[in-house]
Amino acid sequence: MFEQDYIMRMIKEMVRLFLKLLFNINTDSPSAELLENEQKQGILNNLTNMIDKGNINKAENELYSIIENGEKDDLEMVILFYSYLNDKDDDFLSEHDFSREEVKNGLKTVLSKYGFESLSELLF
Repeated sequence: MFEQDYIMRMIKEMVRLFLKLLFNINTDSPSAELLENEQKQGILNNLTNMIDKGNINKAENELYSIIENGEKDDLEMVILFYSYLNDKDDDFLSEHDFSREEVKNGLKTVLSKYGFESLSELLF
């Protein structure tokens, strides 16, 4: 339990750091409303709805297909996606065949795709 809480806090702090460094967003409550692009807001809302319905793996797979182009505003959306997923409790994640470790690894994978591998390794 303690390890899961620690991972959750680390993900939360990493999200805050990347939002501040890359997008000059200072917030304790990351959400889709932070996205300026309405289309990206809609995509993120769709993905978070999938998460709420328990389709976490499907939502993550869809996210990966969306970010193939590597656009910067996609990175913002990805960070918000993992922030939302990180806010789910361990029971919810477990019920839907997902873990806190997978949230961390997914975020690290995406940050590496955008060239932030060494920074994410340093923080995790």
